[in-house]
Amino acid sequence: MARLELKGVSKNFGAIQALNGVSTRIEPGQVLGLMGDNGAGKSTLVKVIAGNFSPSHGQVLIDGQPVQFHKPIDAQRAGVEIVYQDLALCNNLTAASNVFLGREPRLRFGPFGILDYQTMYRRSAELFKSLKSETRPRDIVQKMSGGQRQAVAIARTLLTEARIVLMDEPTAAISIRQVAEVLSLIGRLRDQGISIILISHRMPDVFAVADRIVVLRRGEKVADKPTSQSSPEEVTGLITGAIETA
Repeated sequence: MARLELKGVSKNFGAIQALNGVSTRIEPGQVLGLMGDNGAGKSTLVKVIAGNFSPSHGQVLIDGQPVQFHKPIDAQRAGVEIVYQDLALCNNLTAASNVFLGREPRLRFGPFGILDYQTMYRRSAELFKSLKSETRPRDIVQKMSGGQRQAVAIARTLLTEARIVLMDEPTAAISIRQVAEVLSLIGRLRDQGISIILISHRMPDVFAVADRIVVLRRGEKVADKPTSQSSPEEVTGLITGAIETA
């Protein structure tokens, strides 16, 4: 059974057709590379899955059950998490505080409550260990490398036991060594049975970790195939329109 399935998903904003009948599916423990030029509909599709937008037409299913998300919290409760390109981290806080941001455990003393930092440090350390990351709970985000920052953002998704993780350009603007670290993190998520949708313009990164590739052009799906059956040259042609469909 597919972890996530889209059936004929369309989205229009007035006269603008951002998505037109997009169907695809992703299995548990699978990485799907979502590619396309700017304005192809990638961000709109991700926002439909993440609960930012409701589809104008079509259906979203998780584990075979139709779902309707009216806001992002609905998607989170269904096991969908998103790691944004800017990571949405607070630079002046520790790794642990960022992992638990907005969900901090508290110790109660009668009518009073204080943050339970020991629980935050312990649980964050467990999450970083599961990702085999060198990030430490007490490290300040501002002093971290790009790969370590990604580890913090990914650990935050694991805190809620996510089943589907959407990653928006996770390897943009970081060094080659840090790219390898992030790709390893994606592989470890896959090994835990989490389904991942990877949005990226970096062809080598997608071909390194994705099991399947979906290409969008002008809001329509023009390819949906195993990575092993495609090539960077074919994907480039699909994105530009030199190749109609594949």
